Amino acid sequence: MTSRGFDAEARVRTYFKCENLQRGGAFKIRGASNFVLSLTPEQLTKGVVAFSSGNHAQAVALAAGLVGAKATLVMPTDAPRSKVEATRARGAEIITYDRLREDREAIGTRIAAQTGASLIPPYDHPWTIAGQGTTALELLEDAPEIDALITPVGGGGLLSGCSIAARSINPKIRIFGAEPDTANDTCLSLAAGRRVEIPPSETIADGLRATCPGRVTFPILQQYVEQILLVSEEEIKATVRFFLSWLKILVEPSGAAAAAAVLHRKLPADVGRVGVVLSGGNVDLETLAQIL
Repeated sequence: MTSRGFDAEARVRTYFKCENLQRGGAFKIRGASNFVLSLTPEQLTKGVVAFSSGNHAQAVALAAGLVGAKATLVMPTDAPRSKVEATRARGAEIITYDRLREDREAIGTRIAAQTGASLIPPYDHPWTIAGQGTTALELLEDAPEIDALITPVGGGGLLSGCSIAARSINPKIRIFGAEPDTANDTCLSLAAGRRVEIPPSETIADGLRATCPGRVTFPILQQYVEQILLVSEEEIKATVRFFLSWLKILVEPSGAAAAAAVLHRKLPADVGRVGVVLSGGNVDLETLAQIL
């Protein structure tokens, strides 16, 4: 998708990859499906377990349902209600935790050990990363002329997968990420040359609240990413409003982070044509009302 109005405001030619219109409302179905389809029939009979603030949970529930496997999802108590309800509606069992006091990965690992279920990480696994990378494959198939690519970054699964895929097609393409300035773990980590952990943040972009880049994703980001661009809460909200008002599509705050960086002219001036991943569109009405 393209928008002359967005281009005029951003002063760069943009090509949007609308994962907000994807099945499950986000790109996460790609990684979850690739992971589930990589499991053996015996593994599937024991079910799958995952931890997520929402989009990965929905994706795992959906992917598991397609093959008849049981899904158990570990979700924070403050996850958007719409994401929790959508996950439950897909037949998953939901276990909640306090993100400020409990470790979701430890909970998920314990459940997997007790039940024999396969743990599906939201980003830090080669199968998940490979699935997310298909986003860039499709974008470059539709818009091979782009000279740069930008995605939101939380744990790094989408950005690392897209980096590998994009560079396999165009070795010269420039790779950027975008994250909230209040949840800047990837930016700090790349600057330090090591994984840096930050305290839990309260950004409106709930899907980008990772406190540290993944062990698997971080070396990939180090290899391919030119720069992480930081966006403010108001810049994210303004971008959500722009899409709703001018393009008539709903993009969630996390999904709008990369577009926010472009819209607010944070890309280097010599970028001519950029592919922008709108990573999701799952936002509850209370959050949307706050933004509008």
